[in-house]
Amino acid sequence: MPECQNCNSFVTRRYVRVFTPEGQETPRVCPSCEDKIRDGSDVRAARSTRGN
Repeated sequence: MPECQNCNSFVTRRYVRVFTPEGQETPRVCPSCEDKIRDGSDVRAARSTRGN
């Protein structure tokens, strides 16, 4: 099962296929990450916390 490199949360294979750069098997960040977010093709620190 694929896991996020940042928070180690489970991610689906569909998420990996859509949001992971070619040649990588695990995403650098996912929707469960509270401290980082995707910004286009980059990853950056979140400016505010996500209200979980």
